[in-house]
Order: sequence, then structure tokens, then C-alpha cells
Amino acid sequence: MSGGSYNYLCYALDLEDLISKRGDLREMADRLAGLGYAEDAAKETEELLVFLNQWSVHAEVRMKRLSDVWKAVEWWDSCDYGEDDVHEALAKYRGEDGQAPGATQ
Repeated sequence: MSGGSYNYLCYALDLEDLISKRGDLREMADRLAGLGYAEDAAKETEELLVFLNQWSVHAEVRMKRLSDVWKAVEWWDSCDYGEDDVHEALAKYRGEDGQAPGATQ
């Protein structure tokens, strides 16, 4: 059998590639652990997977908090919103509108 058993995990070039291959990382960590003589590489692969999963959770929380601000600026720059909409989104993000910071309606 030729290469590619782990969807060419070895050629992941950046974080985006690696994030899309989390299942392959899991399989590689398990495979390495099963070898019996690659515990160190298995452990580091497992740690990388844990870091990616933790980072994803943190990033998703921040993305949700910032999405209204990003939308307001993007739509303002495309002439669909005005600067007041950006200020309103920032007030909501900062919790200055009586809601908890980053709260959604």
C-alpha cells in the first residue's frame, strides 16, 4: 500500500491543515502508542491534539463575542451600515448596553 493512510498528515503545512486533520492526528497518536516503542512521539502527538482542541474552544468563544463587531465593520465598509452601527456593536461587545459583554440577543 502506498502512502496516505492518514490523509497525508505528514504534509500538513500550517495550523489550518492540522486543524482539518484532527481525526487523522487521533489515529496517528493511537497508532504510535500501539507500537510500544514510540511512546514519546505518541504523547507529543496526543498533546498537540489536546492543544488544538483547547485552542478551538477558546477561538470559537472569541469568534462569537466578536462576530457582531466584525459584521458591523464589514457592512460599514461595504456601505450597508453606518458608523453608528459599529459603535452599537462595540457597546454590546463591551457590555455597555446593559447586557453581559459579548451577549447575543
